[in-house]
Amino acid sequence: MQQYARCIDATRRPTDHIGDWPETGTVYPVQYRPNARTGQLQVHVLGFYAERPYGAFNCQRFEPVAQLWLN
Repeated sequence: MQQYARCIDATRRPTDHIGDWPETGTVYPVQYRPNARTGQLQVHVLGFYAERPYGAFNCQRFEPVAQLWLN
């Protein structure tokens, strides 16, 4: 399954963030995965590079757009 989500909040980029950052209104291929420490779902944008901090985003920054089932 491939999931897509639209960025709805690209504000408050951390000053120490090194890597790609989403743009408001853009749709990205994503994966929703739980944080290993807290268990809360996070959004991983496929193809994004992030060196620091960890390359995952809060789910509140994105809204689901589509899910495609691939065979």
